[in-house]
Amino acid sequence: MKAVYISEPGGPEVLEIREVPAPVPGAGEVLIDVVAAGLNRADVQQRKGLYPPPAGVSEIPGLEVSGRISGFGPGVSKPFSVGDKVVALLAGGGYAQQVVAPAEQVLRIPDGVDLVTAASLPEVAATVYSNLIMTAQLQAGETVLIHGATGGIGSMAIQLAKAFGAKVAATAGTDEKVGTAKAYLGADIAINYVDEDFPASLRRQNGGRGADVILDVVGAKYLQQNVDALSEYGRLVVIGLQGGTKGELDLGLLLRKRAVVIATALRPRPVAEKGVIMNAVRESVWPLITDGRVSPLVAKTFPLDQIRAAHKYFDSGDHVGKILLLM
Repeated sequence: MKAVYISEPGGPEVLEIREVPAPVPGAGEVLIDVVAAGLNRADVQQRKGLYPPPAGVSEIPGLEVSGRISGFGPGVSKPFSVGDKVVALLAGGGYAQQVVAPAEQVLRIPDGVDLVTAASLPEVAATVYSNLIMTAQLQAGETVLIHGATGGIGSMAIQLAKAFGAKVAATAGTDEKVGTAKAYLGADIAINYVDEDFPASLRRQNGGRGADVILDVVGAKYLQQNVDALSEYGRLVVIGLQGGTKGELDLGLLLRKRAVVIATALRPRPVAEKGVIMNAVRESVWPLITDGRVSPLVAKTFPLDQIRAAHKYFDSGDHVGKILLLM
């Protein structure tokens, strides 16, 4: 089969396609013929040498796929059949024509979603639901601030938070993306972080209140501003480090607000934890997609032999929604 490998840390030019043996499903695993794979920030960080795969995980990048089941390892108890159209959450290996995944991390695609578009869903749905709902305990009527409004995570987070009854504020780096966040994705407040101080802008547009929950993909660069933007008893959930790993934190402000800072990562979690999250996604997110309250947002698709172009486009930051790789 064909698969993508990283020859050395660097830019898109280090990605190369190799012919490698197909994977063999082990105990409890499902073999999937991949139709499409989603590109994620973690793949870019892995390409740069900043986010290696967990121990024992394939060196092939890729954290989510859609495809058809083509086989099973011993002991698969879930009621799947060969030929089922599914998505899978992975710790790695997705940029390939076949993958294996623990059965707990495999779901049938939602009704009404085509098999290619479905590849945009598992990683973002699991990330957003686990962090906003399971970890931050976002409640209807609360205000949530979402950074990176029009990326894969942001576009899912805005829609999901709205579906759960939250008031949504979001940040983006261009007026066009600010407009998309409000007009297409449904954000109540959208802030151009290039032109505005987002904590002050949020309070100005939110009746003087900050955010009850902040979902942050930036990290250190935004740490102090995020704490400033929190309301009393606010919860800052850091899920990405695009803006660095070390920042200065005013603990006095955090104490006065009785607020918390939480850092989470999905990729290194054990299979059992991911299984719980995927079950929750199937029960709580898939129905929202089926009835149209949450819609997958795909920016562009690239064939496998254009993997470098796909990563170059991702790096540009011009995309709105997910970028998919077609096998």
